[in-house]
Amino acid sequence: MKSLYQPETYQELISRLNLLHTESPNQWGKMDAAQMLAHCSCPLKLALGDTQQQRSFIGRLLGGFVKKTLISDKPFDHNMPTDKGFIVSDERDFEKEKYQLMDLLRRFHQDQGQHAPSVHPFFGKMNVKEWDVLQYKHLDHHLRQFGC
Repeated sequence: MKSLYQPETYQELISRLNLLHTESPNQWGKMDAAQMLAHCSCPLKLALGDTQQQRSFIGRLLGGFVKKTLISDKPFDHNMPTDKGFIVSDERDFEKEKYQLMDLLRRFHQDQGQHAPSVHPFFGKMNVKEWDVLQYKHLDHHLRQFGC
């Protein structure tokens, strides 16, 4: 599995982000490119400890089982359910969101998991490697959504 802590994977994602533009069409889902960038920033902020969320009831029940599937080598399925706190449906400034996401990616890459929370609000206990895998797969999923 690729790791955002590896320089080559980090550079790959930056290159793919640079292929994205305001009019990039989505292959599935409802978000436009700017909304997707804002959406992708949300879990990175969580992984860096910039934001926090309470553990959800459904997460306490099912999070551990779902985590095993998401942490596997299999790419995320199209149209997976989105946490309500990560839904972005308002209009966003593409360049601003792109800059913010790239800055969060840089911070995540440099941080190497030092500030990763020990508990995810849905998946429960997570180690640094699991946070890394989850962030990479989420970004890869949405870049593929826009053909990048």
